[in-house]
Amino acid sequence: MGAEKNPSNATSEHGCGGGDGNASHNSQVMLNVYDLTPINNYTVWFGFGIFHSGIEVHGMEYGFGAHDFPVSGVFEVEPKSCPGFIFRCSIPLGHIKMPPSEFRTFIESVASEYHGDTYHLITKNCNHFTDDIVYKMTGKHIPGWVNRLAWLGNVCSCLLPESLQVTAVKQLPEYHASTEDGTESLSTTTHEPTESDDADQDKLLLSPSAGNSEVSFVKEVQR
Repeated sequence: MGAEKNPSNATSEHGCGGGDGNASHNSQVMLNVYDLTPINNYTVWFGFGIFHSGIEVHGMEYGFGAHDFPVSGVFEVEPKSCPGFIFRCSIPLGHIKMPPSEFRTFIESVASEYHGDTYHLITKNCNHFTDDIVYKMTGKHIPGWVNRLAWLGNVCSCLLPESLQVTAVKQLPEYHASTEDGTESLSTTTHEPTESDDADQDKLLLSPSAGNSEVSFVKEVQR
């Protein structure tokens, strides 16, 4: 994705930075980038790699993952700890002045546009999600290198490793008890792949794998 670079980001190609927001209604927007494969340590020098990204706002990180159901694929985790991926760096992308409750309403509204069964590694992946969220909040884009492989994949699908052209992990979203602020979120349960799952390679799904860190799906606003 040909994202424009903003001098105020103070980041270079593959550069990372950090910072903290202080005011209760003011939050820094951070892009947390993860490696999907150790191969990135070599390909990153050529300007591309296979990355997952999440947006950190108000002390939580939000990402987009795959499952087989027409409901929200937007999930939240503790910052820089998305299970199944290797944390690479954080990139500051500006600030927003939005109370946590207002942001929650915003992310739940966006979740209705990102169902788990619509995830596609090339055309609608986690990096498309974070770029969309950042642009809606700040008017900026994520650095182009984060999702460059998806752009290249549109040109030549053979560039993608075969191992990434199958379902990685499928997770069944389930509602659990309301959180302290009265909102509901979704937890995940995984199921063992079946022969039909293996045959469903054209979906190009990729989800955060189950691990010690809790992954909760965000309940979407019903329209």
